[in-house]
Amino acid sequence: RYFLVGSNPAETKYRVLKIDRTEPKDLVIIDDKHVYTQQEVRELLGRLDLGNRTKMGQKGSSGLSRAVSAFGIVGFVRFLEGYYIVLITKRRKMADIGGHAIYKIEDTNMIYIPNDSVRVSHPDEARYLRIFQNVDLSSNFYFSYSYDLSHSLQYNLTVLRMPLEILKTETTQTRQESFDIFEDEGLSTQGGSGVFGICSTPYKKYVWNAKLLEAVRSAVHRDWLLYIIHGFCGQSKLLIYGRPIYVTLIARRSSKFAGTRFLKRGANCEGDVANEVETEQILYDASVMSFSAGSYSSYVQVRGSVPLYWSQDISTMMPKPPITLDQADPYAHVAALHFDQMLQRFGSPIIILNLVKEREKRKHERILSEELVAAVTYLNQFLPPEHAIIYIPWDMAKYTKSKLCNVLDRLNVIAESVVKKTGFFVNRPDSYCSILRPDEKWNELGGCVVSTGRLQTGVLRTNCVDCLDRTNTAQFMVGKCALAYQLYSLGLIDKPNLQFDTDAVRLFEELYEDHGDTLSLQYGGSQLVHRVKTYRKIAPWTQHSKDIMQTLSRYYSNAFSDADRQDSINLFLGVFKPAEGKPHLWELPTDFYLHHKNTLSLSQTRQSYTYWWTTGVLKHLPLPFDEVTCAENRRKLTVKKFHKYEEEIDIHNEFFRPYELSSFDETFCLAMTNSTRDFMPKNVGIDPSPFTVRKPDETGKSVLGNKNNREETVLQRKTAASAPPPPSEEAVSSSSEDDSGTDKEDEGAVSQRSTPVKVTDTGDNTKITENVVQATKDVYGVNLSDIPSEDDLAIYARFVQLGQSQHKQDKGSQQFCSKRPLDKVINLIPISSFSQDNIYEVQPPRADRKSIEIFHAHIQAGRGNMQPLGRDDFLMYREYIRNRYM
Repeated sequence: RYFLVGSNPAETKYRVLKIDRTEPKDLVIIDDKHVYTQQEVRELLGRLDLGNRTKMGQKGSSGLSRAVSAFGIVGFVRFLEGYYIVLITKRRKMADIGGHAIYKIEDTNMIYIPNDSVRVSHPDEARYLRIFQNVDLSSNFYFSYSYDLSHSLQYNLTVLRMPLEILKTETTQTRQESFDIFEDEGLSTQGGSGVFGICSTPYKKYVWNAKLLEAVRSAVHRDWLLYIIHGFCGQSKLLIYGRPIYVTLIARRSSKFAGTRFLKRGANCEGDVANEVETEQILYDASVMSFSAGSYSSYVQVRGSVPLYWSQDISTMMPKPPITLDQADPYAHVAALHFDQMLQRFGSPIIILNLVKEREKRKHERILSEELVAAVTYLNQFLPPEHAIIYIPWDMAKYTKSKLCNVLDRLNVIAESVVKKTGFFVNRPDSYCSILRPDEKWNELGGCVVSTGRLQTGVLRTNCVDCLDRTNTAQFMVGKCALAYQLYSLGLIDKPNLQFDTDAVRLFEELYEDHGDTLSLQYGGSQLVHRVKTYRKIAPWTQHSKDIMQTLSRYYSNAFSDADRQDSINLFLGVFKPAEGKPHLWELPTDFYLHHKNTLSLSQTRQSYTYWWTTGVLKHLPLPFDEVTCAENRRKLTVKKFHKYEEEIDIHNEFFRPYELSSFDETFCLAMTNSTRDFMPKNVGIDPSPFTVRKPDETGKSVLGNKNNREETVLQRKTAASAPPPPSEEAVSSSSEDDSGTDKEDEGAVSQRSTPVKVTDTGDNTKITENVVQATKDVYGVNLSDIPSEDDLAIYARFVQLGQSQHKQDKGSQQFCSKRPLDKVINLIPISSFSQDNIYEVQPPRADRKSIEIFHAHIQAGRGNMQPLGRDDFLMYREYIRNRYM
């Protein structure tokens, strides 16, 4: 047998899985449904060790040996022989949302479960294993133990606000069906100190290991199930006069109809489109961590192929194969299914920004535009006018070629109108200053205003042909516009506007370029060809040669390696399941039948041509159906009652890990891209605001550009699917100082447990210290003269005399308690009519007696005079020892 022992982060609670290795083809897993303490697990493993030794008392031949240490289970997979288990062996912290850590998978391990004695070998097993391992799990796969990455922040926080009465009824219903018979023990003795915890069902569309966990989902406790997403995750710190604001970008790639560029186009019969990615930008004030007390804001947008039946024939070996419409769809059946999914998840309005070419000598991209207009026009006939799908066509390529038009100015106008229609999510009500001094743009903002803040209703769906270069720039502009509103809603800027060439926008642009490069590599096989700088027309001439190289790289990937990658994705996602007597994966002429289920069997129920949406969706619009409190959605939630101080819901313990010895190497915040360190000019003078427009040659990147040693030491956000540094001088090393690995355990990297963070070699230290000591002109904006003039000295002497006189008077009045001012002393009267505690001055707080006693005890402890411990201290210490060691 294999024994899987899993623990919580503090290593105080354990669960054990037993995996039977005597079955050659079946997976037999036993979960004993008990939560062990550390002592109980040691005793259990000790008994197993003793019982499995060949001779009793012989210590050399252990009956139990550790096979592997891992951070989670990706899943179980079987080809033609027995099952394999896929384990995460290395991880790296990539982001932090409200104290919930998001990790990137760095390395995995596949272990064959059945024993060699029962193994039934098959000649094609090794080939299937090789194809499965072609999906590089160390390249942009992410997971979190406590945060649901498959849903948006708006959904996760809306679920948290469910009314208490509903939760109570849900708990009583699920109590009888509780998986763990020991989970609820002790709750009754706690009286009224119970707290409700909610666990939502992940959104299957964005989960990439759903098929791998299918075999064990019903057999094991939900804590064993770890759902992973594929796409991009990046986080940067925006410092606003020292106040840390975290800007996070999460992209979720759809696992439905997934694949590579020319092999997956359009949509399948279920309305899932190719290259569908949901991008969410989350902004929050990192000085307050919890979801209930902190300020959080998010904005979601989507990209995806045009939802029609279309494809491109790559057998012609042309750089741009002709576009063909494969099936006539007069009733827009596939588009209806796709937009129905979107109405359920995002609400209305759905806005389509179509960036494909409108004018061409030979009809190519225009075929898609014409068909999409017809589909949207047909579907809008049956929707109420206020919830109609909004279609915005804009030929971006034509505007780019024109010397008269500024592409980004036009995109900015579109972005403003889009964000006004959809609104954005923020979890706090409007600040008082925006009520006192309302901005006219703020009052026109759409979305849904609720007592706890604002909700985003509807979504922008952007597409070009590939949904790569043009789409990424358009999404960046919409994201930039939304970012301004988000900053304004959190009270960080006075107007919802952001200018280019500010530190904040440069930081945001770098995040979006990393995001675009990563998604482009996953789908197209190369990084972005056209970047934001290309469309701003400020890219240097060296950019053209890099663009040509990226185009060639994309063409090579599409021609030679895409077919193998598509096979790997089909096998990994369970679209193709190997079986005896069936053709092998490499023998199939096409995977069309695997992705289009209606080609193999006719569906019994046919969708209406007019009422094309799901029942109940229209009733709740503009709110998304998935976020409405109704019986159907409540079935997707698991509600459980906890003790008030249960570690599973204690975010403080989860984040700060008081039971562990902290290491600076593991502190994620140190390595995050920082607006002050990485973007602000070092000779900034008197304006350190990240919202001030800088000159193009004035960025911190050019100052830090020569620090190669630092770039090597501080690990990249971007790994296998990452961008090269943009070529311009102002953005050298865009893929440099970022997210160093939390649990990265590479032998060649810096030691995991060493305390100091190695930032630079000694050769660079001198350069840094030279920058720290700067001239007074650079720092304060004025030069201090060497010797003040006699007049200035005389004024200063009089000023000092005044101060001393006032000081004497204060002392004198305390000594004599006389209300009469002393003779020959100037009596100073405050000019301000305000009391001491006003907007300009704050009254010092008064400390109570208990606080003073604690402070004095603290001082005495520092001198070695310890206070006797009270009863409460003893009880707290005993609880700590019991949790940690018993």
